[in-house]
Parts: sequence; structure tokens; C-alpha cells
Amino acid sequence: MKGKRRRFTAEFKEEAIRLLVKNGRPLAQVARELGVHENVLRKWRMAAKTGSRDGTSTVCGHFTLAEENRRLRSELARVKEERDILKKATAPGL
Repeated sequence: MKGKRRRFTAEFKEEAIRLLVKNGRPLAQVARELGVHENVLRKWRMAAKTGSRDGTSTVCGHFTLAEENRRLRSELARVKEERDILKKATAPGL
């Protein structure tokens, strides 16, 4: 009986490829350490070399415009939340 299909974030895939390329360790070893099948890691590496279809990654370690926009929007939301918390903490009349 097959298990539930796992989904991995773009960041996880990028880091996995980075580990594979930078350290020069065998693909099988990196796959075991990350808990993914060798063929999955091999597929991610090929997608990174050729550029993936979903626009999340290009060559190893480089982010596309879509990935950078997603990261920046997330960071902006976090900074706005921090700003609002500080505004409330310093507001007179508390």
C-alpha cells in the first residue's frame, strides 16, 4: 500500500541542490540524509539545470523573479506586522 505523497517547498529543494553541488558528496548520501528518494533528488537537480516549468528555480542557487517576489512579499508582511506592534506599544493612553 502506498503512502501519502509528500510535498516539498521550493526552499527545501534549492537547499538540497545546494548541498549536492557544494559539498561534492554522492547523490545517494545526500538523498538519505534528507530523507528523500534518490530519483526525486536527481529530478530536482535536472530541473534546476534546465530551469523548471513552474518558475520557482533556475540554475543551482539562483532564484527567479517569481521566487524573489514571493520572498520579499513575505518579508514585507513580517516587517509591517512588527511595525504595527511597535506602534501599539508606544501609543499614548495605554
